[in-house]
Amino acid sequence: MENVREAVARNLRRIRHERGFSQEDLADRAGVDRSYISLLERGSYSASVDMLARLGKALGVEAGAFLALQRKRR
Repeated sequence: MENVREAVARNLRRIRHERGFSQEDLADRAGVDRSYISLLERGSYSASVDMLARLGKALGVEAGAFLALQRKRR
C-alpha cells in the first residue's frame, strides 16, 4: 500500500489534469507558488491539512479526495 504523501501526489496530479489546469493555473487559484505544486506532485513535500483544503477549494473537490490510498497490485 502506498504512503499518504504518495497518495496526495498522485491524486493532486490526477485531479489537476482532470480539471485541465496547469501547475501554474492551480498555483494562481490556490495562492501559492508553482514550484510548491511541483514539490507536492513529486511527493517531495507534505501539505498541511489547511493547504489540502485550499487546493481542494481551487480544484472544486473536498480535501479528503487527495488522501485516497491505492493498493499495490501483486
